[in-house]
Amino acid sequence: MDGTVLIADDDRTIRTVLTQALTRAGCRVHATGSLSQLSKWVEEGRGDLVITDVMMPDGNGIDLIPRIRGQRPDLPVIVISAQNTIVTAIRATEAAAFEYLPKPFDLPDLMTKAGQALSRRPRKSDPALESPSPREGADPAMPLIGHAPAMQALFRMVARVLNADLPVLIAGEPGTGKSIIARSFHDLSDRSGNDHAVLTPADAGEETFSRIIEKTRGGTIIIENPSSFDQAGQARLIGLIETLEARAERANLPRLISTTGADPQREMVAGSLRSDLYYRLAGVTISVPPLRSRVDDILPLADHLLARAAVQGLPERKLSEEAAGNLRVYSFPGNVRELENLMRRLALTASGPEVSADELREALDQPRGQDAAVVPDAGASGISVTSAPLSDMVEAHLRRYFDLHGGELPPPGLYERILHEFERPLLEVALDATGGNQLKCADLLGINRNTLRKKLTDLNIEVTRRRKLM
Repeated sequence: MDGTVLIADDDRTIRTVLTQALTRAGCRVHATGSLSQLSKWVEEGRGDLVITDVMMPDGNGIDLIPRIRGQRPDLPVIVISAQNTIVTAIRATEAAAFEYLPKPFDLPDLMTKAGQALSRRPRKSDPALESPSPREGADPAMPLIGHAPAMQALFRMVARVLNADLPVLIAGEPGTGKSIIARSFHDLSDRSGNDHAVLTPADAGEETFSRIIEKTRGGTIIIENPSSFDQAGQARLIGLIETLEARAERANLPRLISTTGADPQREMVAGSLRSDLYYRLAGVTISVPPLRSRVDDILPLADHLLARAAVQGLPERKLSEEAAGNLRVYSFPGNVRELENLMRRLALTASGPEVSADELREALDQPRGQDAAVVPDAGASGISVTSAPLSDMVEAHLRRYFDLHGGELPPPGLYERILHEFERPLLEVALDATGGNQLKCADLLGINRNTLRKKLTDLNIEVTRRRKLM
């Protein structure tokens, strides 16, 4: 490896480690803890590669990149940062950094990137050199924090396709933050100045689609779990896409971002997701890893969530060393959403500023009462039991539905849509429980048998007599 490397990091240990490693590899190295000194070296024409931290005592390393590009467009910059968020990855990409690596970084990986940067300089005609300066952006409501390789790969993918004119399908288990990532595609992109809208099965009417198309010109349409739309709803989604594709003013078309389960292709094979809809939505597929596969992110996320709870008015808490160790080995079937609920509960119930291991254990092992409800989850069977009363779960679902509309009210007709959405699974589960016996099912529900038959016909629910499942 040959060349002169300029290092800017306020951590003396990191400067020493990088200096020794690059010197052994054959490079000449200048290291500083100041961005102003780095700027001076660049202006003097020194260096063939820059490696810079983001948060420095005298500024932000990413904010310096446009000035470096203006002075020396052929000088590659590698960004290293402990700010392991999606916003950092996007800003580094928009600033045309050669590479972005989270701290603590893997030294052999950084050395490989440095070698690539020294051997392949960007040409002055590279499109990346003409990109606008990176804009400021706030982290989304649910923290998209992740040092784990899977999350860093996700951040890089989001950054690469953020402003591409392609539909994106975001796949993952419930609670992994898919909806927040979907919203990030709008809030952090060039479309953020225009409106966005969220489509759920409750909004699948023809009139709603027409209003959304007009509202989101040049913006974004987020489709929540298209496989949960009934066949008529999925057909209308296809019609919506075809309507958009037929329009002449393509520059003002909304972008489609969809969320789905962990394995959309299996949903397609099973028939719950139409293949012609899947291929229209999956221009780019991004998989969100479950929390249990990125164990190193659990404690930073927990600390962040406790701090955010304190900002929102809850008592300030921190985890004891023993509690932190126990939390790290918990599997979190409910993913980040479960972790968030747990941290808020501990912020309210802990007896002191430090959460003990016993308090954590009690929160994780809450007894399950008679009001427990069965909900979809990420386990092998697809089902788990939660201790929340059914009314609380319905309320949480409705609040999330309102939240998905970004502070605006959902389309009119909400009462009938929600009742319709609840009625189908209620009838299907009751039929399963009674083995398809309509007389027993009507008695279980407390309605007339003719009323049940009419509802089954209206909802197009097929009934076959079978063995009781419950």
